[in-house]
Amino acid sequence: MVGTVQQQASLAEKAKALGLKFFLVSYTDLLGGTRAKLVPAAKIASVEKDGAFFASFASNLGLGPDAAEIAVIPDPDSLIVLPWEPTVGWVASDVYFDGEPFAAAPRMILNRALDRCTQMGYSYKAGVEAEFFLLKETDGGYAIADSKDIAERPCYDQLNLMRQYDFISTLVTYMEDLGWEPYQCDHEDANGQFEINWTYNDARVTADRHVFFKYMVKTLAEQRGLTATFMPKPFSHLTGNGAHVHNSLWQGDTNVFEAGADDGGLSPVGYQFLAGVLAHAKGLTALCSPTVNSYRRLGATMTTSGSTWSPRYISYGGNNRTHMLRIPEAGRFECRIIDGSVNLYLALAGLLTAGLEGIEQQLTPGPRIDANLFVRGSEFPDLDVLPASLLEALECLKQDDLLMGAIGDAAAKTFFEFKYGEWQQYTSQITPWEMEAYVNC
Repeated sequence: MVGTVQQQASLAEKAKALGLKFFLVSYTDLLGGTRAKLVPAAKIASVEKDGAFFASFASNLGLGPDAAEIAVIPDPDSLIVLPWEPTVGWVASDVYFDGEPFAAAPRMILNRALDRCTQMGYSYKAGVEAEFFLLKETDGGYAIADSKDIAERPCYDQLNLMRQYDFISTLVTYMEDLGWEPYQCDHEDANGQFEINWTYNDARVTADRHVFFKYMVKTLAEQRGLTATFMPKPFSHLTGNGAHVHNSLWQGDTNVFEAGADDGGLSPVGYQFLAGVLAHAKGLTALCSPTVNSYRRLGATMTTSGSTWSPRYISYGGNNRTHMLRIPEAGRFECRIIDGSVNLYLALAGLLTAGLEGIEQQLTPGPRIDANLFVRGSEFPDLDVLPASLLEALECLKQDDLLMGAIGDAAAKTFFEFKYGEWQQYTSQITPWEMEAYVNC
């Protein structure tokens, strides 16, 4: 198995054992971007101790050009050896500033939420279903990479899947070598769209792996002259990219969502956690669907396949994909408002914080709904709807004291500055549709 050495070893010792020549010391910024320095293995000991230094203003963490550097300290347990370049190891990192943990860094925000979870006697496990498109650049813009992938309902199509066998099989083999235990891959509901599933793990491990997964998918696509995108809605007529997250709490080897579960699939603690997520759904949407384009996917109009596969209402059900939250089987629930643009550190921190409050307050989610809400949503007038735009979601987040506290003042200030700026740039553009619709006014 690639990258397997004793957990207690230093990075320098791991480099020697694995034949590594370099480390990509990486961290994730507040926009979900990954930033890194390439460090020679011969110098990794000092970086593991003191950090790799990055100019603060360029870090997308809200610090100005007058600020001293941030120190990015790698987490040895996160080490992943690049399968396509086995002399390089990638490590997720924690961010420090002036010698202290930097509260506005996304991984640090998740760390705080996980610390709270531990204090309550639980561990939080999560699994992510990552969807992406394979595209090619043309004179007219981006197009589906496979010109034969044109069916109106291509989900699970065998021919479309196997025409990308080289890409998919290479990706899955790499994931197997890394010990991620991928277990299913398929052609998804949109032309050119694929999904890879791998085994759930501790939430921080899953978030680290999701960051690396996106890097790996994009790298493999580039090697083949293609573009891989996790953009929530690259084509208006096709299903968008989700990154649905499955959630469970554990005490040791016991899944506390499963222990004592009723016929609906969750224990009392599980329903309380789920109720907390529902109670904070509107604010969570800004963390789970964090771009302007995200709201092309959420509550979208019908696609060529006949379904959007994205929720519109704040609701939950059993094994029913028309809801925001789905309970597919005993012991876990899926959150479907999360899309491919997500910064998973922030989304998991938000979900966990909301769920833990549900447990503390002993909230109840009410009865589940078994109806198809894509068709019958209007029959349930008491159901609240999810935010319809990034602006609305940001306003909801700003009003959610619990989530604002989890993010922290510094991160919230910077996150809102970035996101309001994104909204302003979007609304200042004149689109071709507007010209067609209004030029003769």
